[in-house]
Amino acid sequence: MAEDLNNLQQVVGRVKWFDPVKGFGFVVADAGGPDILLHVNVLRNFGQNSVADDARIEVVTHNTDRGVQAAEIISISPPEREENGGLRDLAEVEAEDLEAIPLEPGRVKWFDKVKGFGFANVFGKPEDVFLHIEVLRLSGLSDVQPGEALALRVIDGKRGRMAAQVFPWEMGLSEEGHTE
Repeated sequence: MAEDLNNLQQVVGRVKWFDPVKGFGFVVADAGGPDILLHVNVLRNFGQNSVADDARIEVVTHNTDRGVQAAEIISISPPEREENGGLRDLAEVEAEDLEAIPLEPGRVKWFDKVKGFGFANVFGKPEDVFLHIEVLRLSGLSDVQPGEALALRVIDGKRGRMAAQVFPWEMGLSEEGHTE
C-alpha cells in the first residue's frame, strides 16, 4: 500500500517517555497536538535501540487510523545537561576536554537499568569500562543491551575506567568520519 506523501509532516519536540521493553514510547510536539507514537523499529532505523526521556527529537510523522506516528527520525539531541549529572568524576572534566577524547569502539558486557549501571569492554583493552545510567541519559539513551556495539568516550575515574559519553555505534562511525 502506497504511503500518502501529503500526510507527512516534520515535527520538533521532546521524548515524553520510551520503554525499550515494550518497544514504543511517545513524543510531544513543541507546537502542541496529540502525542506522537514512536515505535522501536523507527528508532532502530535511526541506529538506536533506546532514547532518553526528555531528549529533543525531530521526526517525520504521518496520520494513521490509530493516531499520529513517527515514520522517520531526522535527529535526536540528549536532554538538557544538568550540572555533571551528579557524577563526581565527570565534574572534573570540562566539556571541551571531553569532546577532545577520541571515541573508542566497545560492546556492552552487561547493564542493569534497575541498579543503574553496568560494564562494557573496549576492543583490544583488558579493563572493563563502567557504564552509569546517568551517562546514558546525558548521551540520549535510556538503556543498552548485552552485546550491543557502542562508541565510548572513556575517562580514568577514581575507581577505574568509566564512560563519560556513550553513542550508538553508527553515530560513532559517522562522527569519526567527520574528524581530521
